[in-house]
Amino acid sequence: MHHSKIESAVRRLIADGTVIPAHPLALNADRTLDATHQRALTRYYIDAGAGGLAVGVHTTQFAIRDVGLYRPVLELAAETAVGWTKRPLALVAGLAGPTGQAVAEAEVARGIGYHAGLLSLAAMKSASEHEIISHCEAVAREIPLVGFYLQPAVGGVILSAEFWRRFAMIDNVIAIKVAPFNRYRTLDVLRGVAAAGGLDRIALYTGNDDHILLDLTLPFDLRDKGVTTRAYFKGGLLGHWSVWTASAIKQFEMCKAARGKAAVPADLLALDARVTDCNSAFFDVANNFRGCIAGCHEILRRQGLMEGIWCLDPAEGLSPGQMHEIDRVCNEHADLSDDDFVTDNLQKWLA
Repeated sequence: MHHSKIESAVRRLIADGTVIPAHPLALNADRTLDATHQRALTRYYIDAGAGGLAVGVHTTQFAIRDVGLYRPVLELAAETAVGWTKRPLALVAGLAGPTGQAVAEAEVARGIGYHAGLLSLAAMKSASEHEIISHCEAVAREIPLVGFYLQPAVGGVILSAEFWRRFAMIDNVIAIKVAPFNRYRTLDVLRGVAAAGGLDRIALYTGNDDHILLDLTLPFDLRDKGVTTRAYFKGGLLGHWSVWTASAIKQFEMCKAARGKAAVPADLLALDARVTDCNSAFFDVANNFRGCIAGCHEILRRQGLMEGIWCLDPAEGLSPGQMHEIDRVCNEHADLSDDDFVTDNLQKWLA
């Protein structure tokens, strides 16, 4: 599937930039799929105004592949979305594993109706950059790609600006999620895409949950041979946006409105720090992100969008002290939540 085959409204949505939450996995106490709450989450993101859904990604738990849930979870999200809204919605499927597995997952996602694949490179740690490019090219022959610079703390591979230049030269790449949680490596991606002449055809999406609002607001000036090229992140594909999503969309619109202006409002600059403070608790920064998935689950549990915080791995949960941090940010930044929106709509989503 070539990106030219994506319906035009969805292609424009991705290119212009939108809010794409990374979809969590709702489980029952016995760690089987909770279809009722899984559907409710999908409906929540759509009604909040999200422009897309990323399913089968890190926030969905890569372990869904080990328990036979990859196809069922992708199908449930796609079927729920089609039945819930008629507006354009970008469906992005997480792709993982060595080349054979990633290609097979791309075929599954394409068959279900997903528009693009977010390609995790965590399985390629021992490969050279040349081998990783060959891997990406093979998957891109099956489905349009969203590149993924995953932070090393949760399994990502450190990649050079030259890698990202070569990646951006792949014709079927439509976007890149930049999520190294590192300013230097973020710039490597932008420099690589600019060197490939890809800034006009590849949409940059922030995945830097520690720097969301400034990534979405500030210009990036890239210099090459005395020539300056200005780039912007167009949208975000974020695990952090799996919670308090209705508020995140309002923040996204504020960032878009501030782009290109002579001055960025001081309140928006300050809000970036508050969002980062919330993320520090949800993502368990104090424990090197060990409880990042369970932390998001806890917010959704409090709102009634999940029954519990169970993960597929029984050993995965909140870290010591993380609940205290979540309590703190929920109290100090209560105005950033969307609790009222969820309360007003929860029974409809669970129906």
